[in-house]
Amino acid sequence: MPKPRSQQISLLDTPFYHICSRTVRKAFLCGVDKETGVSFEHRRTWIEKRIFKLSHVFAIDICAHAVMHNHLHLVLHVDVEQVKKWTTDEVLERWHKLFKGTLLTQKYTKKQALDKFQLAMVESTADIYKQRLMDISWFMRALNEPIARQANREDQCTGHFWEGRFKSQALLDEGALLSCMAYVDLNPVRSGIAPTPEQSDFTSIQLRIKASIKGEQPPTLLPFTGSEHQDKTTGIRFSLQDYLTLVDETGRILRDDKQGTINDETANILARLHISDESWLKLTTDFECIFTGAVGTAEHLTEFTEHVGLRRAHGLANAQACLNSA
Repeated sequence: MPKPRSQQISLLDTPFYHICSRTVRKAFLCGVDKETGVSFEHRRTWIEKRIFKLSHVFAIDICAHAVMHNHLHLVLHVDVEQVKKWTTDEVLERWHKLFKGTLLTQKYTKKQALDKFQLAMVESTADIYKQRLMDISWFMRALNEPIARQANREDQCTGHFWEGRFKSQALLDEGALLSCMAYVDLNPVRSGIAPTPEQSDFTSIQLRIKASIKGEQPPTLLPFTGSEHQDKTTGIRFSLQDYLTLVDETGRILRDDKQGTINDETANILARLHISDESWLKLTTDFECIFTGAVGTAEHLTEFTEHVGLRRAHGLANAQACLNSA
């Protein structure tokens, strides 16, 4: 039985979450339907544009993404500190980019006269919107519903396009975050859609590689804040170059369809994450099979379980084997 969202998301423990949303009725997000010959590649553009638009409205950053044939992977970061700085005006401005709001919030943003009781209602409504703008469920609703309507119009049909619930996994520590990001970034390589990470269209790794060639990081993605970016308070606290090395070499091993050996340089990076070579390869190929819920070390899983009110911690054995292994 699916767990309620309150037992899957705990911002007290982590701001990072892996999300997977799948289509129903063999619907296509991208690729070519072999039965009809119809191409759906253009839908990848719809989704990627929508993801980046939402990340500019919500207090939610994109760490990694991959648009596959019938499902979508996201690794998200909820920026609670950003929300604390928002004024009522900014909250309403953001909300109205996606939703109509209420008659009073529309009047407020148009600078129309309101009495004190109406202003109090606007403030109360803005507080509700503020919570929604850092809510992953609202983010996915704002992503999936417009895409479903657009796809149904194109397919000239009605009904569900996405499965009823998206999958959510809390990523409780650096090892869980980076292995999940690599798993997402390498989805096209592992599935045989692309031969290398840099040729994996509509993925975060392709954007990061293209930007890194210019000595930059993509503005649409949460940046890596290694030693070269210590002044930034929000980001992935790991070296971008180390991450690209990990993904590139892992991708070569997966692409060659063999369990190759990891070189000394990459092994040193994994050692800092306390992940063995074997565990890293297993994580980046079978992440969703190994962990069905929250992901992290045994210690972090135990703390998360207590905070969300679960009776027992799921995945302790796998956490001990894969994320406490080096």
